[in-house]
Amino acid sequence: MLPSILRVLLLCALCSGAVAAPVAAIPVEVDAALARAKIPRDAVALLVVDADGSNAVPRLSHRAQAPMNPASVMKLVTTYAALDLLGPAYAWNTPVYVDGAVRDGTLTGNVYIKGQGDPKLVLERLWLLLRRLQGLGIRQIAGDIVLDRSALDVPDTDPASFDGEPLRPYNASPDALLINYKSVVMTFTPDRGSNAAQVQFDPPLYGVLTQNTVPLSNAECGDYRAALKADFSDASRIRFAGSYAADCGEKVWPVAYAEPRSYALRAVQGLWLDMGGKLTGNVRYGTVPAPLAAGKPTLESTSAPLAEIIRDINKFSNNVMAQQVFLTLGRVLAPPADASAPATDAASGMSGGSFIASRAVIQRWWKDRISTEDVPVLDNGSGLSRNERISAQGLALLLQKAYRSPTMPELMSSLPLTGVDGTLKRFKSKAMASAHLKTGSLSNVIARAGYVDGASGKRYILVALINHANASTDAARTVMETLVDWVAKDN
Repeated sequence: MLPSILRVLLLCALCSGAVAAPVAAIPVEVDAALARAKIPRDAVALLVVDADGSNAVPRLSHRAQAPMNPASVMKLVTTYAALDLLGPAYAWNTPVYVDGAVRDGTLTGNVYIKGQGDPKLVLERLWLLLRRLQGLGIRQIAGDIVLDRSALDVPDTDPASFDGEPLRPYNASPDALLINYKSVVMTFTPDRGSNAAQVQFDPPLYGVLTQNTVPLSNAECGDYRAALKADFSDASRIRFAGSYAADCGEKVWPVAYAEPRSYALRAVQGLWLDMGGKLTGNVRYGTVPAPLAAGKPTLESTSAPLAEIIRDINKFSNNVMAQQVFLTLGRVLAPPADASAPATDAASGMSGGSFIASRAVIQRWWKDRISTEDVPVLDNGSGLSRNERISAQGLALLLQKAYRSPTMPELMSSLPLTGVDGTLKRFKSKAMASAHLKTGSLSNVIARAGYVDGASGKRYILVALINHANASTDAARTVMETLVDWVAKDN
């Protein structure tokens, strides 16, 4: 298998006297940038190889076999595995079951909404789902709306456990029924006539008191979030003790809701009532009754295809979407825990999803499709982890395999383009380098991996991983920019 041949040749290239042309040392300009960043060479792993495998000798190889924390670059493993195993047209369905008769606009019975891991069930799609329910003639539900989250086996976690930032949307935990990333989106619009900024909250959360105006100030915009002096500590109330600078114009601020377990309940009930619907019962968690689940759902909401979903994941490094995809691999492809266990659940025809199952699926896929060695150490598949590890060599093998695959265009177009979009929109390049690169950053970690177009017309795979206390500095980002420029200037 070609990836295995490449791995062997890469290993040989590192052995003294194994090849006639020695692998280049760290380029002088990159070495100088590392020195300025005060990052030692033994905290760095670098590998540059031809994308098409035409030259078995790496253009640059430094500690390429060392296991490193890749931060969000690990999303390359998750998204390419999903493309390869599920296919770019794979989509998620969210079925809705109506149990009861409808008469004069009233449903006597319950509505069941079964989550199946959709990574992008955002506010607009939830509104359309509920609008379709109203299109059945239902204006009042004389029963409950039941939210079924049983498709994924994900324990509730403290959103502050990773880095002490529970209100950051990137810390949202995955969920079989993940609605709007468990976030509240606040839009501030200044109105000089009333000397106040209007505040809109989306979605409207049931039972949460909100402050709909904030006094305007004549200060410069600056850090408008700090100036608002927001208080999110009370899950039943959102308020501001500060002011909003008129100079800011309209701003949008997404915040993870303080009580994530109740978010879906509040969002569904709040939006249903906001749309003019009535509910005599409650919105609660539960499961679809087996007889109902065995039949055809009343309606379904279908996600965008995987090829589109991974663009959001990779271009904007969306952690919870990556974890949803990761868990889907376990749910769809993992075998039952034992021979006597049922192979599927009645509602979806798919096996249950857990992090343990997903790790096993990807590790098996890696050994079958990428390499029997360089197997990554997986946690949640998003890179938001202190435990995940992969080598530069392993990432290069994956990227070369992807480059030869039918889904290469989908994966490459999902990666940020230097200086154009996503997490590389502000990339600075002296050589005007053109590259599709996945970025990664955590405290003590910075990473880049993807494809770089050289001035000669050749395309290279670049993997750069830095694990060091100075990795989060501007100087470390300059190291990455310098390296990409060096790869691009190959003539």
